[in-house]
Amino acid sequence: MSFSSLVSDITFRDRDVSDRRSQLSWGQSYASTAATSVSISGDISSQLHGGYSHPLARSWQAERQLTKSMLIYPLFISDIADEETLIPSLPNQHRRGLNRIIPFLEPLVAKGLRSVILFGVPMGPNSKDALGTAADDPEGPVIQAIRILRRRFRDLFIVADVCLCEYTSHGHCGILRDDGSLNNQMSVDRISDVAMAYAAAGAHCVAPSDMNDGRIRAIKLKLIESGIAHQVVLMSYAAKFSGCLYGPFRDAAGSCPSFGDRKCYQLPPGGRGLARRAIIRDINEGADIIMVKPASQYLDIISDAKELGKDLPVAAYQVSGEFAMIHAAAKAGVFDLKTMAFESTEGILRAGASIVITYFAPEFLDWLSN
Repeated sequence: MSFSSLVSDITFRDRDVSDRRSQLSWGQSYASTAATSVSISGDISSQLHGGYSHPLARSWQAERQLTKSMLIYPLFISDIADEETLIPSLPNQHRRGLNRIIPFLEPLVAKGLRSVILFGVPMGPNSKDALGTAADDPEGPVIQAIRILRRRFRDLFIVADVCLCEYTSHGHCGILRDDGSLNNQMSVDRISDVAMAYAAAGAHCVAPSDMNDGRIRAIKLKLIESGIAHQVVLMSYAAKFSGCLYGPFRDAAGSCPSFGDRKCYQLPPGGRGLARRAIIRDINEGADIIMVKPASQYLDIISDAKELGKDLPVAAYQVSGEFAMIHAAAKAGVFDLKTMAFESTEGILRAGASIVITYFAPEFLDWLSN
């Protein structure tokens, strides 16, 4: 019932009342009280709509808003210098050789791209062996890419993913025992050497993704011993879960295990307690940034990471499967691609991350500019 109808109904309900003006005044007062009582039946702070009625006011409600400086863009660097190969399962993403990365990155850096993370993809014959020897080859794709990028882009922050899976003949993230299980100590020694090689080549940040126990401490100690700990960020894939969301990445990097899986060293999807323990361990071993991977399915773990590492930045990797699913659903008309890209990323930020590794980075550079 409208205000005027309510007043009219109350005012003229009793035709025997002689003073219509008095009755009208009473009706207006009653209507005002009746309308207001809906609002003040509870605490007045329950009235929220006014606080986000305007687009700018809505943006103020966010604890974190996505900015270009939060983005890290994954790059797959091939050892074939002129390669530029589309990855069918990873929309709009390519594997690129060293001769292709500068022309590709120049317009993105001009738009505000601040950081990339490098994944080497050895394609040549005999480039893989049981020890992942090519991972720290000075002529390999990652070390050469670091040097090229440092020369060309003075302000680009370069992260080097540190793992052996792209370089081992078996596709696992370390060195194996004869029975096929992971030799943790040998793997940590090898991976920490690879991290040091990337740091020495000029990487601003090394990011071990292998999930071997103790690798953060080993890398930190070698950085200290080499006198460069003060200038290299150590970002730990502290809570990296096993699962089915890595398929497109493995297509891009050629890192699918030749046998078995990675469930004995990557975390089980239900292992929240294990993730918390891994996060605490890596903080205590000297990590400068904590990462959670994947992102959207593990928002509770991102929140835990922020709680456990209150004084550390938290990164979240929106992995290839997440990216591919959003693209597939948008293509099917389920939702608008841009809207969902922002919504998913805002969820990651809301959970506690302040760094997002995402294949949407090129699009975000345009969307955030507009």
